[in-house]
Amino acid sequence: MCNKNEHEHHEHHETHEHHEHHEHDGCCCGCGHEHEEDDNYIRKGLFRIVFGLLLLGLAIFTKGYISIVLYIASYIVFGYDVVLRAVKNILNGHLFDENFLMSLATVCALGIGEFTEAVAVMLFYQIGEFLQDTVVNRSRRSIKDLMELNIDDVNILKDGKIATVEAEDVEIGDIVVIRPGEKIPVDGIIVRGETTLDMRSLTGESVPVEKSQGDNVISGSLNNSSLIYVKAEKKYADSTVAGILEMVEHASSSKSQTESFISRFAAIYTPIVVFGAAAVVIIPALMGLNFKTWLYRALIFLVASCPCALVVSIPLTFFAGIGTLSRKGVLVKGSNFMELMSRTDTFVMDKTGTITKGEFEVTKVTGEETLGYAASLERFSTHPMGNAVVKKYRGRYSEAENVTEISGFGISGVINGKNILVGSKKLMDREGIECEQGYNIYVAVDGKYIGAIAVEDTIKEDSKTAVSDLYSLGIKNIAMVTGDKKEIAENVALEAGIKNVYSELLPGDKVKTLENLYNTGSRVIAAIGDGINDAPVLARADVGIAMGGIGSDAAIEAADVVIMEDSLAKVPVAVRLSEATMKICRENVIFVLAVKIIVLVLALAGKSNMWMAVFADVGTALLAVLNSVRITKK
Repeated sequence: MCNKNEHEHHEHHETHEHHEHHEHDGCCCGCGHEHEEDDNYIRKGLFRIVFGLLLLGLAIFTKGYISIVLYIASYIVFGYDVVLRAVKNILNGHLFDENFLMSLATVCALGIGEFTEAVAVMLFYQIGEFLQDTVVNRSRRSIKDLMELNIDDVNILKDGKIATVEAEDVEIGDIVVIRPGEKIPVDGIIVRGETTLDMRSLTGESVPVEKSQGDNVISGSLNNSSLIYVKAEKKYADSTVAGILEMVEHASSSKSQTESFISRFAAIYTPIVVFGAAAVVIIPALMGLNFKTWLYRALIFLVASCPCALVVSIPLTFFAGIGTLSRKGVLVKGSNFMELMSRTDTFVMDKTGTITKGEFEVTKVTGEETLGYAASLERFSTHPMGNAVVKKYRGRYSEAENVTEISGFGISGVINGKNILVGSKKLMDREGIECEQGYNIYVAVDGKYIGAIAVEDTIKEDSKTAVSDLYSLGIKNIAMVTGDKKEIAENVALEAGIKNVYSELLPGDKVKTLENLYNTGSRVIAAIGDGINDAPVLARADVGIAMGGIGSDAAIEAADVVIMEDSLAKVPVAVRLSEATMKICRENVIFVLAVKIIVLVLALAGKSNMWMAVFADVGTALLAVLNSVRITKK
């Protein structure tokens, strides 16, 4: 369970993964070849353990030279790679590493006739490696599900005919033809057809999403039911799926503070252990004490003190955490951000598109003819509030003449010979028409007020629950920052359960608000947003979280964590899992160090044996790995 010269064990996985992300001509993206390779790798490990155990069993139940030969054979089966790495590292000038410790201890044990103990060290090491490979493979598969989003060939409609091109060759404005069972290759808008999309690889949700003409779709979604035509609004290289693949590629590139500390600790700790073990032999020998007795104690000291459990289990825990979050539609760009999320005490949230839906809805109408008149004119407008009115109206539009947009005020026109005004209260005031307060759109007919319409950006269904969950997790401060008006912002905050509101802010003001929170006692701040105006705040915060489903490219680029579904409820999930990951890391560190210290003290006192040393080394590593597995069940 060692790190094999600074995580050499993971070279198989990392090199393999790196190759997978950069090679497009073979079957490395989405064909399952790597899954098969990983399965073969684990099967070979299992065969190695079974074969070695068979040799060890025969060695135990035989005698004489045959027994010795079988012990050595089983030792070679279990430990040949460890010894080879130790020799290779020595030749390259890297003397003090875990491979050297294990090789030195076990070879010396063989030399003094402790055959069973020497083989046992390598046996349990290989069992630990097998379990670790199984955990890593499972987490990598969670992340690889995203890799299967990669798309090669695309059908486009050109001059009335369907032509097949590579995904990278799709241009903005091309009409992409997507059949049932095919993935959407680029971000775009449906221009013909309706269907349901499977977006579980993007969002972690298994419920299909209904889409029809005019709806936006994101690349990587699987077309479930019907033929659709999508107008490309981005090139493949700029699409959602390409951004995801790049983030996954670098997901493990940033080490957490805990991982960095363990690496530095192992680099200093290992030579100290070697010299300490040498002192345990040399000093008593100079004092005339029994050499073999103290050599055995030194070997116990070497085996027990090997830092394998820490060097392996901590990165493995973070890797499992990142993989588990990816299954839930949350992409984390590095383990350091998981550690920061676990220590976050303040959240700063944008309003529109984060807490609210970012879509206007009609919530109240006064007057019987108000909505009909308003919709008949607003259908000629491009204003978002006007669009909400048109969407709400289910009746037949009245024919309108002389329709005129009144910039900054509203719209006017003639319907059935009557002069109709539809607009803000400022329009009513300008025309000297008295009306009630508290609405967004007012309607007047021939100079007389007939009714009003309230249009609001309503909060998402899960925003209130998400805020409540964050408070229950111990988050001390949740603040909403928005450029919207104070009254609207306070109403949204009240409905969502947010206590602190900062309204009417420009993007630069949002950053200043964040700085002020640091100055008033916040230690670790996470910022959540979705728009291009949120990018500066996301970049400045300790942890930037982008709502990736409809989030802007700038926000996703600046963020450290991307929520692939526009659901604020994913944020407390990420926090809770980050806290669980850190808790498991702390448990592993405390447990491993405590066991090693106890066995080392007993070894110096002559009260422990090689089996206790084996447990202190590979036994603790096994238990630490099994403890790390728990994160995948969260």
